[in-house]
Amino acid sequence: MTDAITPLPTMGITETDLCGWLGQAAPGDVLEYHRGFLALDSSPLTERLPNRQRIDLLRVARRAIWAAEHGLAHPVQRRNGTEDYSYLLIARPRPRGHTASLSALPGAEAA
Repeated sequence: MTDAITPLPTMGITETDLCGWLGQAAPGDVLEYHRGFLALDSSPLTERLPNRQRIDLLRVARRAIWAAEHGLAHPVQRRNGTEDYSYLLIARPRPRGHTASLSALPGAEAA
């Protein structure tokens, strides 16, 4: 387990980056996969992000939820300020015989 949070690249991370991190993360490792206000940043109504970035963000957020649903990580949200949150994944220990495939999410073949 490390105490450091894997920093968010300036341009954000891709679904492929998140999958790569999930594949190599040790239990307790932490990844910040978004900083902002996910509900607003991912909405086409707010136009806070260009359409391509918004779609990429939705794919990353969907993969983070998939990882949580399959017991690979804990999703955590940390409030930094008004409309400013860090969206984190904390890697969980892998159960023996765990066979969750990162490609099981629809659309993963494009990742």
